[in-house]
Amino acid sequence: MNAPVIVAENLVRHYQVGGGLLSKPRVVKALSEASFSIAPGKTLAVVGESGCGKSTLARLVTLIEEPTAGRFTIDGIPATRENWARLRKTVQIVFQDPYGSLNLRHRIGTILEEPLKIQRPDLSAREREERAREMLRLVGLRPEHYDRYPHMFSGGQRQRIAVGRALMLEPKLLVLDEPVSALDVSIQSQVLNLLLDLQERLGLAYLFISHDLSVVRLVADEVMVMYLGRPVEFGTRDAIFAHPRHPYSKALLSATPTTEPNPERKRIKLEGELPSPLDVPPGCAFAPRCWKAQDKCRAARPELSDEAHRVACFFPED
Repeated sequence: MNAPVIVAENLVRHYQVGGGLLSKPRVVKALSEASFSIAPGKTLAVVGESGCGKSTLARLVTLIEEPTAGRFTIDGIPATRENWARLRKTVQIVFQDPYGSLNLRHRIGTILEEPLKIQRPDLSAREREERAREMLRLVGLRPEHYDRYPHMFSGGQRQRIAVGRALMLEPKLLVLDEPVSALDVSIQSQVLNLLLDLQERLGLAYLFISHDLSVVRLVADEVMVMYLGRPVEFGTRDAIFAHPRHPYSKALLSATPTTEPNPERKRIKLEGELPSPLDVPPGCAFAPRCWKAQDKCRAARPELSDEAHRVACFFPED
């Protein structure tokens, strides 16, 4: 079996906010104790509501920010600040908005070549252009698109360009931050099929961040469900979709549209709001919204179980 491209152990990220002459700074616990690994050719999907820590995790993995605690390696190299420069070729990101992630003043060829100008100064202008034109072909666009501007393309085509730009440095890990959520449903499947095809051909590892479980079901090999910055369930895609063990996971799945007839399936409506990361409740953070919560849940925080299908719950679903 191939060695994992990334191995993360207990990643934590806190932010200090506020503070002044008359008040102390408060701590936002954006991410806590996230551990995972992703092998070449595999996809780990991270799911949860807004504010659950998905984007914070993306910033750590893409070397934009350092973790407050914990550690991770990329391609076997510790992801410490002194190694950031050499690791940036190995991990790249595709952002959610294909309209905002491309510089509208630059031609597509210039956009694709920019990573090479920064990271590969040994390449000539002709070599950079050849690679850019080849990348256009690889992501399903035509070589003549090289001289056009982003506003001449549809949303799906722009996202293909963004994927191509991320691949110019031949990374081993792609962080896909809601890569199809801004696209029409009719276009989403085209971009997803492109990502799956590229993964198979290039052996890429994907960290796929999404709130759309119907998309996750198509692309993921493993799924990590997060709530208020902390993983609450981790397992294979098939295990989590067939038998969600955490009440929060079960509620998320109950709200996912499906074409399969399932008369026994009932929508679980969560009451209350997501607590503030500035004021995380004691015990299990999900207890104030959980229909199974008992006194134990409000007093102590459950840890992820040490099983193949891991869950952080004192009273998991059968």
